[in-house]
Amino acid sequence: MTDQVIHLREIKKVYDAAELPVHALRGVDVAIAQGEFVAIMGPSGSGKSTLMHIVGCLDSPTSGQYILAGQDVSNMSGRALARVRNQRIGFVFQTFNLLPRASILRNVELPLMYAGVSRAQRRRRAAEVLARLGLGDRLKHVPSQLSGGQRQRVAIARALVNNPAIILADEPTGNLDQKTGEEILSIFDDLNRQEHTVILVTHDHAVAGHAGRIITLVDGRVVQAQAA
Repeated sequence: MTDQVIHLREIKKVYDAAELPVHALRGVDVAIAQGEFVAIMGPSGSGKSTLMHIVGCLDSPTSGQYILAGQDVSNMSGRALARVRNQRIGFVFQTFNLLPRASILRNVELPLMYAGVSRAQRRRRAAEVLARLGLGDRLKHVPSQLSGGQRQRVAIARALVNNPAIILADEPTGNLDQKTGEEILSIFDDLNRQEHTVILVTHDHAVAGHAGRIITLVDGRVVQAQAA
């Protein structure tokens, strides 16, 4: 775990509000090594989600430099960022973000469609990753036919189907009961053991305890980075 896969230098993000600009990030420096499991914590409004969006190439910083796997992505175009996202990063959201009328197989295939993978190969890879997560007998079900934990497993399968090096999870257990949440966290533990870099945003100290390191944000600044 010596290679830095993520290096943020003096990252600032300012949003133009109606009257006063909002300084979401105020000079963040963060380095994350390949294969690390990191939790990002902080109170509401601290900049956690903004930082996650920048790390995940969903947004660009106002200033500063972001080096991802040796590539400067700070000022890339939207199209170039989309390509980087598709190749390197898998996302898991609190609200699952599944297409309600599509089968879970179809939901998991989506990133492969964007990557231009053939239909037969998409179906095979999506079915394989769903089977790994215990959903091999549910491929034709739609999300409403699944429990919350099963839907989150589908979201994780979708994040994994492109075999990304980095998994970003934003409050992945926030809508789940404690037992189901622990089952989901054990999946992230397994992914990290398989050398995926896992970055998890949470407000829950028990959830953050699964990480090897906790980065704490307050008012858009890193105030602490310590072992969990």
